[in-house]
Amino acid sequence: MAVADFEPVIGLEVHAQLLTRSKIFCGCSTQFGAPPNTQVCPVCLGLPGALPALNSGAVEMAIKAGKAFGCRIAERSIWARKNYFYPDLPKGYQISQYELPICSGGAVPVPGLGRIGLERIHLEEDAGKNIHAEGGSEVDLNRSGVPLIEIVGKPELRSAEEASEYLKALRLSLIYLGINDGNLEEGSFRCDANVSVRRKGESKLGTRVELKNINSFRFVRQAIEYEIARQVELIEGGGKVLQETRLFDNEKGVTRAMRSKEEAHDYRYFPEPDLPPLLVSRELLDSVTVPKLPQEVVEALTAAGVSAADARTIVGDPRLVEVHRRIGGDAKRAALFVVGELARAVNEKEADLGALKFDPALVPAVWKLQDSGAISSTAAKEVLAELIRTGEAPEKIVERKGLAQVSDTAALEVVVDAVIARTPAEVEKYKAGKTNLLGFFVGQAMKELKGKGNPGALNALFKKKLG
Repeated sequence: MAVADFEPVIGLEVHAQLLTRSKIFCGCSTQFGAPPNTQVCPVCLGLPGALPALNSGAVEMAIKAGKAFGCRIAERSIWARKNYFYPDLPKGYQISQYELPICSGGAVPVPGLGRIGLERIHLEEDAGKNIHAEGGSEVDLNRSGVPLIEIVGKPELRSAEEASEYLKALRLSLIYLGINDGNLEEGSFRCDANVSVRRKGESKLGTRVELKNINSFRFVRQAIEYEIARQVELIEGGGKVLQETRLFDNEKGVTRAMRSKEEAHDYRYFPEPDLPPLLVSRELLDSVTVPKLPQEVVEALTAAGVSAADARTIVGDPRLVEVHRRIGGDAKRAALFVVGELARAVNEKEADLGALKFDPALVPAVWKLQDSGAISSTAAKEVLAELIRTGEAPEKIVERKGLAQVSDTAALEVVVDAVIARTPAEVEKYKAGKTNLLGFFVGQAMKELKGKGNPGALNALFKKKLG
């Protein structure tokens, strides 16, 4: 099977739940994890006569995504009914956008891949959720009516790895925009992949297969890799790839046919009679502000002297970016603290990024104590660890733990003289030219001072006394 002779063509459709407090066409809560069917009303249950009313917050979030990715934002877009029968869709249709979506064009910046083009971003409502158990299947309609944007990417991805990188970049961008929580486990960021293959050098696209609702970056890679291999094997064996929808079985690592793929006409789209066209005014468009996207934050950090690797680590979690910002001062030193001491404390469960016990603005106070010689570099590490754990003021930690460094020349001189007096053999060797013994003398003095001597001051004193 010569997979290398074929080129995969991949386009991703991402459904991202918007972080509104209420649903897109009614006032029901969107909070995750409530008991089944407790966050429902006549509108999201699809009861006869119930009328939808648009949530303006969802519209603003869609505009924010459109502006961030450089889309054209339509002054007038239209709601459509997408008809299909499914147990988790009580109305028998989903309110979506079809011919005139709110956003079209644009691109997502992906590190290492450049900009991956978008076809469109449109608003729609989510369906409910089927829960299949041994005793039968049940439906939970709490999710029915939760606002979504569907982000339809162009078929510009050429490997499972590229698809995974695109998804990671898109997810992080949506989190930075504050419009999606990026939670794959809870299904608030879901992906369908359209995969086809063609012989290298051909320009005509192969038959497309849709892989549904994949909920982790690892599964996206596995599902696409399996599907590429399956399609190549079919073609090489003289068979034909059928246009269909397949589900990925993550336990077996295979895709299985689910149904023949619907075309747009199968959904019988027609304009939603209960909702007027969505009009976006110039005032509304101008009022939606867009924060920096992850790639821009990486560039700003590296320009300030942070290494590229540290910048990427920090930008991987917006909470780390906020800690770095609040530390202020020397950007590189602040970054080393974030990826060093703080990351270690988080890994060892001594700190929770969601509820920090310390004020990041106190970190420079520790450096000041270290730079002035009030504490040693070893003591500074200890003070930072304690600051992260307790939030106590650095000066208080130094006092409580007795970490102050001895820099008083008179006090140090007493110790230096004592060390010289009791090590005559080493003193002779030093004077005969074995100057690397300086470290030995300083070590002896530090032992006597229980590690609290100022190494710089001790160095200078030994050099002076030993000539």
